[in-house]
Amino acid sequence: MVRSRTIFESPGRLHPVLMWATQIGIFVCSGLAAFLLRFDLSIPAGHLHHLAFALAIWIAVKSLVFRLGSLDRGWWRYVSVADVARIGLVNLSASALSAVLILMIGPPGFPRSIYLLDLILCVLASAGVRVMVRVIAEAAAQNRHDRGAKRTLIYGAGEAGITLLREIRSNPRLPYRVCGFVDDHPEKAGVRIQGRPVLGSGADLASLARVHNVEEVLIAVPSATGEQMIRILEQCRAANVRCRTVPGLGEVVEGKGLAGQIRDVAMEDLLGRGPVRLEEKQIRGKLEGKVVIVTGAAGSIGSELCRQIARFRPAAIVGFDAGETPLFHLELEMRQLFPNVTFHAEIGSVQNTRRLEEVLRLHEPTILYHAAAYKHVPMMEAHMFEAVENNVFGTYNAARLAAECGLTDFVMISTDKAVRPTSVMGATKRVAELVVNSLQNGGTKFASVRFGNVLGSNGSVIPLFKKQIADGGPVTVTHPDMQRYFMTIPEAAQLVLQASTMGRGGEIFVLNMGKPVRIVDLARNLILLSGLRPNEDVKIEFTGVRPGEKLFEELHTCDESTAPTRHEKISIYSGACVSIEDMYPRLGLLKQICAEREVDSLLLWLKDLIPEYNPSGHVLRRALSGSVRTRQEVGVRSDMALHTVAGLLHPGGNGSGKLGAATGVHLLAVPPCPI
Repeated sequence: MVRSRTIFESPGRLHPVLMWATQIGIFVCSGLAAFLLRFDLSIPAGHLHHLAFALAIWIAVKSLVFRLGSLDRGWWRYVSVADVARIGLVNLSASALSAVLILMIGPPGFPRSIYLLDLILCVLASAGVRVMVRVIAEAAAQNRHDRGAKRTLIYGAGEAGITLLREIRSNPRLPYRVCGFVDDHPEKAGVRIQGRPVLGSGADLASLARVHNVEEVLIAVPSATGEQMIRILEQCRAANVRCRTVPGLGEVVEGKGLAGQIRDVAMEDLLGRGPVRLEEKQIRGKLEGKVVIVTGAAGSIGSELCRQIARFRPAAIVGFDAGETPLFHLELEMRQLFPNVTFHAEIGSVQNTRRLEEVLRLHEPTILYHAAAYKHVPMMEAHMFEAVENNVFGTYNAARLAAECGLTDFVMISTDKAVRPTSVMGATKRVAELVVNSLQNGGTKFASVRFGNVLGSNGSVIPLFKKQIADGGPVTVTHPDMQRYFMTIPEAAQLVLQASTMGRGGEIFVLNMGKPVRIVDLARNLILLSGLRPNEDVKIEFTGVRPGEKLFEELHTCDESTAPTRHEKISIYSGACVSIEDMYPRLGLLKQICAEREVDSLLLWLKDLIPEYNPSGHVLRRALSGSVRTRQEVGVRSDMALHTVAGLLHPGGNGSGKLGAATGVHLLAVPPCPI
């Protein structure tokens, strides 16, 4: 059976007719009421012809003007303050035009006060009937909605909270019945907003939840800091109510509204990172219409770079990665989310120069974002040579080929672990920074972007903690004082794109990571987000610092000078650098050390290039367990290796390789640098 439609539910056939009839009734009633008020509710017989003439003019003119002002269309149940203002303006125009016609062609002696009275009454009636329709419709919807809806408090009586209340009232599908607001501003206590009271502050949440039988709290404080979100989360946990939130300003999707984006509180909310201000014009000028390649494209940062780049309408994106399955899934995602952007999935390793060059020659990109790297600190302590081969020589291969193939920009993703490194991973990333910067010669613009950990990245602590919580615990933390810098993956990717529009080449850009976060606090907050109690429902255990880890990470060293940029979240750090003439023989020696798998020689090489490198006890014990050579012996081997550097880096060894020709450097003429 088809249910009949009403004026409040559908723009059906009767809807325009009823709307026109209502408006004409308003015109007649307001005109008649104006005459009655003018003559103390008794219209003299001599003015009845004035009334008849005026009604004819008002109905004709106002109907036409209301039509031109679009007041005869639309859904009255959604009337707003802006609509009321438009109603007043249209009525003023209609009354003015009617008055002109009455003065020109009407009978003499028409009372002048009628014009003003009619205008006032018509405005009040036109707006009032629409507001009445909205009140009736919302009341009916609320009655239907309240049955089975969750009793809810809105935390935050600001603009976001008021908007959220309006949307909940107007959308019967949302399962919330709002009992009132909670707000920490003392001046709002006891105030009624949109008919709902501000019942108290967050400190009163537990008692308010008991009194009003609250089942859920909706957090509508988009500007809340991480500390504020943690406090609100703890208050909700103490009140034993579920909490959800609306997105921050950086997440709001236009057109969906706040209520449509209610979600569970995430770790990103507790981090308190504000939205990123991007200079989109500069980024679009860099990327629009260009072919961009991303190495390590299937990883956390690489895949987000692909998504962010696609927003700026590049000619094509080339995703280069050694991982078949994640690259396959990324290709499917990119084609679904960005059907108008060509995405080429290319399998290959940055250690394979032939394959990398093949891809660069095939697609002829303009910009390369180098996100391919081994990043797990303890694992790289056990696989030192693999870290060097991928992080150092893989970066060198990509940077060298970028210069050879004429790319305009090469941007390497670095890490805060490259600062005063205590791990092989951090040391190799610092070497990669030096290698990239040494290649700057006025052609391709080389730059590195250094930042800390990203929440939710592959291999980060968040997925591990979630799994441990799901298994009932314990959640394992290495040390109670362990701290790390964190930012969200989208924020990191956006700032990398922003940094790539800056500088002249050879810079190390450092992203503003905010305050460091204790890992144990991260674990506690994640347990709270799961609706459990730390150290009661889920235990936290300390397992000890792993090989290569530091308690505190840094973003720059004391001897590096700092320079601000035009963006408040990006700085430039310039520290020690190595010339290309010195870097080539060092890389040649490093290649030989890797070929012979000499741990002690590798540590000496790293220590010589990076004096601040402090190897972990794990790798030192590994070096001592092998055949230990003296410093003098290593020096002899170094001198021998320097004479074969061209052959190690470029087949033929005559200094006429592509890179030597491109940079004007003759490798055999480079004086040896003792290790």
